Amino acid sequence: MNKNWKKSFWFHLLIVLALSSILYMSFFVSLRYITHHGEELKIPQVIGKDMHTAISILQAMTFDVLVDSTYEPKLKPFTVLRQMPDSGSAVKKGRVVFITVNKAIPPQTPMPDLAGSGMSFRSAEMMLRNTKLLLGDTLHKPFIAKDAVMQQLYKGKDIKAGELIPMGSKIDLVIGDGLGITQFNVPDVIGMSTMEGSALLSGNGLIYAVVSDGVITDTTTAIIYDQSPRPKNELGAPNRIKAGDIIDLRIKQNPTPEELESNRNGGRNVNTTDSTKQP
Repeated sequence: MNKNWKKSFWFHLLIVLALSSILYMSFFVSLRYITHHGEELKIPQVIGKDMHTAISILQAMTFDVLVDSTYEPKLKPFTVLRQMPDSGSAVKKGRVVFITVNKAIPPQTPMPDLAGSGMSFRSAEMMLRNTKLLLGDTLHKPFIAKDAVMQQLYKGKDIKAGELIPMGSKIDLVIGDGLGITQFNVPDVIGMSTMEGSALLSGNGLIYAVVSDGVITDTTTAIIYDQSPRPKNELGAPNRIKAGDIIDLRIKQNPTPEELESNRNGGRNVNTTDSTKQP
């Protein structure tokens, strides 16, 4: 009885071992086909291609595709900017490929403060690039600080720091070119309104300061009745000035014609009749 049991045990054990060996070998043989061992593909280059084209190429090679987005103002919408894995990488079929594409609608970004802190042109250019804004026109204006940003303009108008604008917008900069070295006659703004006179001085690259005399009911229509330096000196010769210099303006609401004429001629009283002529 014991002998028969032993025979039965070893017989069954051999069967179990044989089946285990067959299953073990079958598993490793089939594993090659399950995992596609040795069947590797190279990731194609899709950077710079349109998103839809890139996805079609990758999916045709059995890759799964996941899409993310960011914004680059100089590139077309839906252009592939980055991919992972990199092109040329050897991977297995069915691998997930991540692509980053350019957004179609630019997001909003706050306008940086380029003109309020005396920033240099180079620093302003770098800050625009970091905030994904584009440099538009650069306009030069006489100013004591060479290459300092004096104004920031969006669509021809001043734009304040912090104002939201679309990424990729063009920003024009007005920068200083240093004090001018060429002298010219002092502009005559006596008799002009404050608005007219200040516009003329700014157009000549001059800085002005306004002082009010008497009661001013309307600053824009008040009259410039005196300026320093004046158009002419005490000898009647033109005074000279250079771009970047300062002119002080004195305004009144209703100055007299005599005041205007006297100040325009260096403070001299000018008679319309020549006393040297005989009747």
